[in-house]
Amino acid sequence: MDRELLHAKADSIITNGIKKEAFPGAQVLVAKSGKIIFHEVYGYHTYDSIQKVDKTDLYDLASVTKIMGPLPALMKLVEEGKLDLDAPFSQYWKPWKRRKDKRDITLRELLAHQAGMQPYIVFLNEVLDDGKPKRRFVRSVPSDRFSAQAYDSIFIKNSFSRKMFRKINRSPVKAEKEYLYSGLASLIYPQLIEDLTGDSYEYYLKKHFYLPLGCPSLVYTPERIGFPNAIVPTEFDTLFRHDLTRGWVHDENASLMGGVSGNAGLFGTAMDLGRMMQFYQNFGWLGNEQILQKETVKEFIRVQYPDNDNRRGLGFDKPLLNNSELPLEEAYPAPAASKASFGHSGFTGTFVWADPEKELVFIFLSNRVYPDRSHRMLYELNIRTALHQLFYESQLSSY
Repeated sequence: MDRELLHAKADSIITNGIKKEAFPGAQVLVAKSGKIIFHEVYGYHTYDSIQKVDKTDLYDLASVTKIMGPLPALMKLVEEGKLDLDAPFSQYWKPWKRRKDKRDITLRELLAHQAGMQPYIVFLNEVLDDGKPKRRFVRSVPSDRFSAQAYDSIFIKNSFSRKMFRKINRSPVKAEKEYLYSGLASLIYPQLIEDLTGDSYEYYLKKHFYLPLGCPSLVYTPERIGFPNAIVPTEFDTLFRHDLTRGWVHDENASLMGGVSGNAGLFGTAMDLGRMMQFYQNFGWLGNEQILQKETVKEFIRVQYPDNDNRRGLGFDKPLLNNSELPLEEAYPAPAASKASFGHSGFTGTFVWADPEKELVFIFLSNRVYPDRSHRMLYELNIRTALHQLFYESQLSSY
């Protein structure tokens, strides 16, 4: 497949997605053997066709945050001996010592979604009363006790995060040890990282990863800090913020933590996501520096519980266990992706994947939740998988 045909096929998949309103715009970046061979933008920020998508735009990464935010910090703490994957997590998160169903859960089980944790808790239910914010938790102006900002003129009580932790601590755990995706532990990880390092979570990530790796666009709360890049909007929020959410995290649980969380909240450009995934694909090496040990990264990207029908690595998503045998419409990710590959997807329409065996990094960014989260054409048209497969089939070594 020559370059012209590759572009034509990719353009066709994306423009069909825009036509069918899977998303108003999108961005695709692909690197082969450490070299960017495709980086294109499509469409607009919204369906009014006013602001074109640009390569420097920031996207709300949603659950891609899990592998770009807390995960590299947890890797570093494991290799420094400050965390043990197989010790009870209650050694580090003390409230779990008093919980019979949680005291023996390990960090390995949590990261591989093998712990039986409840998938999700809608904390917004604690904040709203008949659709209106409770004054004891939400104020319209900041103060010493209300400084966690969820949006313009929405400030959350500082102690609300502790209420969230208590609810997580008391949440039910399934007795059977089987694969069940849960984002609850990711809400805990930033506080754990601060407890173990003595640094703020955001500072620790910038110091040890984002700045050394040249990824300055990976930020939380870009609207609050006045980040200069244009930011692609997500959803018209009819539940809480009653506005078009742009530059503030889409995920409500993360927003109630002031936008800084381990389950969601990071924003970033395709270029910086590509650098982070290249870093992982190189097993902790980028530029001329080994930032994480090779053995650490390999352990985290390894399937942990294949005998329990669990495809997950530690934090990382992995291909379906029989992925190469499946047709395109049933595969996840592309059926041509190797078993060594890994990545993560995000609710807002984001997807990142790296394949150390094929030396292929694939980044797809969109705001498929615009104007609201009921838009599911991204999934129904199987756009991300089809694009991913296209680049595997295109004989990229010739570019």
